[in-house]
Amino acid sequence: MRQAFNAASLATPAFRYSHVVKVGPHIYLSGLLAQVPETGALEGTTVGAQADRILQNLQAVMQELALDFSHLAMARIFTTAMERFSEINAAWEAVFNALDVPPPARTSIGVAALPMGALVEMEFTFYREG
Repeated sequence: MRQAFNAASLATPAFRYSHVVKVGPHIYLSGLLAQVPETGALEGTTVGAQADRILQNLQAVMQELALDFSHLAMARIFTTAMERFSEINAAWEAVFNALDVPPPARTSIGVAALPMGALVEMEFTFYREG
């Protein structure tokens, strides 16, 4: 059975899509931008600051969905600034180096543009039985 819904801990979508889609044990989280949940405004003017905000939003939605990092299977990172990817890695490592579980698989993709003029977008896939 497919369930689709929006997370209260994320900014309201500007278009018709669901933040979260659950199909069996798989949970798909739509791409996250560095949006302030309360206003939807983009936060941060650097790649690192935007990556940090995205990872904060990720943790908030994980808490809302009763997920933890052991459930995180895949991450996809899109950026318009591949030459500054070290800033994304620094934000990533600040979160994932402190964990006792292995990090997820990860793909990084350079793109020409992202919604709202963002520098970074990340999407995540979780796996949780039950």
